[in-house]
Amino acid sequence: MPWTHDDYPPSLQNFTAPIRDKAVEIANALLEEGYDEGRAIAIATARAKEWGEDRHKQIRKKGH
Repeated sequence: MPWTHDDYPPSLQNFTAPIRDKAVEIANALLEEGYDEGRAIAIATARAKEWGEDRHKQIRKKGH
């Protein structure tokens, strides 16, 4: 199931919008490559965090 800016896995809810959107983008690409949803989310989350850190972006919403 592809995800969107407004419809994403619950595990991404505490991330800031830029990180969450990047994770959604990566996860959707991984799904197209044949990864199962759980694995796609895990990989996408790790890559999105790394992407954000490389760009000095806030990773999680304040208070999380």
